[in-house]
Amino acid sequence: MVFGIVLFALGIMVSIVLHEYGHMRVAQWSGMKVRRFFVGFGPTLWSVRRGGIEYGLKAVPLGGFCDIAGMTAYDELAPEDEPKAMWRQAWWKRVAVLLAGPFMNIILAIALFYTVALGWGLVNRDVQPIPTDRVAAVVGDTCEGADRCGVGVGPAGEAGILAGDRITSVDGLPVGSWADLSEVVSARPGETVPVTIDRAGETVTTTANLTSSSVGGQARGALGVQLSNDGIPQEILDDPAYQTVNTYDALGAVPATFVFTGEMIEATVEGLISFPSKIPAVAASIFGAERADDSPVSVVGASHIGGQAAEQGAWWLFLLFLAGLNLFLGAFNLVPLTPFDGGHIAVVFYEKIRDALRRLRGLAPGGPADYEKLAPLTIGVFVLLMGVSAIVITADFVNPILLTG
Repeated sequence: MVFGIVLFALGIMVSIVLHEYGHMRVAQWSGMKVRRFFVGFGPTLWSVRRGGIEYGLKAVPLGGFCDIAGMTAYDELAPEDEPKAMWRQAWWKRVAVLLAGPFMNIILAIALFYTVALGWGLVNRDVQPIPTDRVAAVVGDTCEGADRCGVGVGPAGEAGILAGDRITSVDGLPVGSWADLSEVVSARPGETVPVTIDRAGETVTTTANLTSSSVGGQARGALGVQLSNDGIPQEILDDPAYQTVNTYDALGAVPATFVFTGEMIEATVEGLISFPSKIPAVAASIFGAERADDSPVSVVGASHIGGQAAEQGAWWLFLLFLAGLNLFLGAFNLVPLTPFDGGHIAVVFYEKIRDALRRLRGLAPGGPADYEKLAPLTIGVFVLLMGVSAIVITADFVNPILLTG
């Protein structure tokens, strides 16, 4: 797993470097002065000067920065750099520079999604249930741990359920469709329940110990079976609407990737909005509470999940998770609070709106925004971010998210 963890951490590092590279290149194209480009924070381990820019590596590889001269009017500048100060440039140039970082994260995510689409296919998020009234069991490769994976292992296999059995009731409740079975089983995580099956016309009753897993912060039961394809018309099985994974050629993967990216951006925004509400549960997980599978993770936790995916050979999951992390990094940086990119963009638009109102009153433009007035907010956001990071990192060490399967 160590190899996977290191590889995923390098993927995160590349994501951060590309984010900052986007800021740097657009700043240079816009005529701004870039002074430093560093990976990491803390003491400098190595640096070199090229083309008037100091490039370097710092001791704590948890981020990076691109130092653009004159980001605020309070920035001390050499006389020759004054005309190239960022705050002196046209508003649209400043916004373009600030958007360039998140834009690079989105581009990287699209590239990773396209790679997955070509190599493995993309999950069909709108998959339709197969229209059938059969609940025929095919005992799958259900896992209860890394050392217990294989056909017949899991609740169904241990209960003696065989491929081809038709499940007719669970815990005394009749099931006539796959949806019925899912509803009954999901509501009984960790319970021991009687299961009645029809085996070639013979009624057989057995007992299954349902497993429990966390989905969306809620415990769900699992039996370890899947719907049989017996008796289902081939045209339905071949219909993309009923496929859990859609595969593509190089050309067909292009529109599919953009559609999938749009869906993931929507999910990312929803996740960002719900982010604050999930922190108390993450804190509780430090003291033994169950850790939800969709809870926030730090760089440490993300690397651990990536390492697990690599260890299991699930490289598609490795790439999807790295892509999703890039989307979150891009979206998080657009939060309209300083010190995030979105906060600086908000300041630019504040200046534009303020100056437009001043013109209506016959007044001259108000000049650059007073960042000193924003200092308490910036410090407050920074302290809050450090506190949240400490909670999530601790949880990632004490109660990490574990992949199943």
